[in-house]
Amino acid sequence: MAISFEIPAGTELATRLDNVLQVVYLLFNEGYKASSGDSLVRADLCREAIRLATLLGEHPAANQPRTHALLALMLLNAARLPARTDPEGNILRLQEQDRTAWDRALISRGIRHLEKAAAGDELSEYHLQAGIAACHCTAAEYEATDWRSILAHYDAWLKISDSPIVALNRAVALAKVHGPAAGVQTVENIPHRRQLDSYYLTYAVLGELESQQHHFLSAVNHFRRALQLTEVKSEQIFLTKRLRECEES
Repeated sequence: MAISFEIPAGTELATRLDNVLQVVYLLFNEGYKASSGDSLVRADLCREAIRLATLLGEHPAANQPRTHALLALMLLNAARLPARTDPEGNILRLQEQDRTAWDRALISRGIRHLEKAAAGDELSEYHLQAGIAACHCTAAEYEATDWRSILAHYDAWLKISDSPIVALNRAVALAKVHGPAAGVQTVENIPHRRQLDSYYLTYAVLGELESQQHHFLSAVNHFRRALQLTEVKSEQIFLTKRLRECEES
């Protein structure tokens, strides 16, 4: 049986490239936030995903805007890895991170690839995610984050994706712009909300939004549920800390 190793063309190439990019992104995400185990981050997987995407971007057949958008996204997220956890490996929220520890060289590379991704009329989910990451990376401090721009990116993202997880993340950005009560209401009104019932971040988000309104009993209940749903040790430590803070408030 003869097997062809030629590079596909036309719609077949587009489909093949999309599949490859998805696999590379899954590899990066497993490194950026491990799905289980004691360690939140596996930088080696992130580096390998970036290496593979870089090779794709250099190949004539894969030198496409969405390839550069994905590479920009991964570079911008990887730039923040050194500050994502404390010396003991515990999670640090974005507002707690030392921005001087962010890798400025990776940020610069990410911005360059985001500019390359702007060629043509294509607007993929990678473009919008990279745009969100760029808003975070270019903010001099947490308080300077352009949440309205981030919210606009999520609005555009939801127009091409009906993912409840995207909607949940949009609710976080919306809460930054319109307040935590609006954020809670938005979470409750997410279409197909039941799909998020077993997702720990749903309850972690609700716990944070309720605590910001000093609804500490409700926050405690949400954090307890989130704690039951995660198997990652660093996340369990973080949620336990937030749970105790709300119990003591």
